[in-house]
Amino acid sequence: MSKVIVITGAGVGLGRALARRFASDGDQVVLLGRTLSKVQAAAQEIGERALAIACDVASPASVKAAFAEIAQRHPRIDVLINNAAIFEPFLIAEATDEQIMGTIATNLGGPILCTRSAIALMGRGSHIINVTSESVALPFPHLIMYQSSKAGLEQFSSSLQRELEPGGIRVTTVRAGQMMEEGKVWNVDPQAQMRFGKAAMEAGLNLRERPISQFTSVTNAFRAIIDMPPDLHAGHLSLSARKPG
Repeated sequence: MSKVIVITGAGVGLGRALARRFASDGDQVVLLGRTLSKVQAAAQEIGERALAIACDVASPASVKAAFAEIAQRHPRIDVLINNAAIFEPFLIAEATDEQIMGTIATNLGGPILCTRSAIALMGRGSHIINVTSESVALPFPHLIMYQSSKAGLEQFSSSLQRELEPGGIRVTTVRAGQMMEEGKVWNVDPQAQMRFGKAAMEAGLNLRERPISQFTSVTNAFRAIIDMPPDLHAGHLSLSARKPG
């Protein structure tokens, strides 16, 4: 049966790959993104099964407006995937107010705000998937705010599962490893990238040698989570890239 799947950060990267995959499987997808032109372009490419809506997940007003628009088109949401995130390496001592507060507001506040609005449109059998990062458990330097926000999201997920379980809504954390797709560009200051790479090497993490998985491969795991029978639940799933061979 076709599902209604809402995906944040769906204009690029994993979010867009998930939207493409689910639409090709016959589901209805709602693409949320801060830059309307990006999600519109993705939705146009996907076709009639896709709906693009502008949404800054860090803004309570923007989230409420986006989900009100979703409700006009889809009275029920089957799946919410909280994927939108800011990934920017920096040292806390050098961080701007925007880097600190923006990361918290988007990576942790955003999923909380979207979840709050989505619950009213969900019911038994619905599913919330929160995307976190392998960096939570690895000694990545220059990523304190990113790691902290993702660790907070994991705690939010486990607590939310207990709150929503009586209503039949499942909550899953997907802790993902490095991902890439052809043509993807990391929009980070080159100097910050170099410092990050050097510090990671010193911490024992060689970014050039670590395996990277493709977004299209990762979508298979999300499909499996969503299609689990009702008598199963995966509260936490860790995905890591590997070198095929």
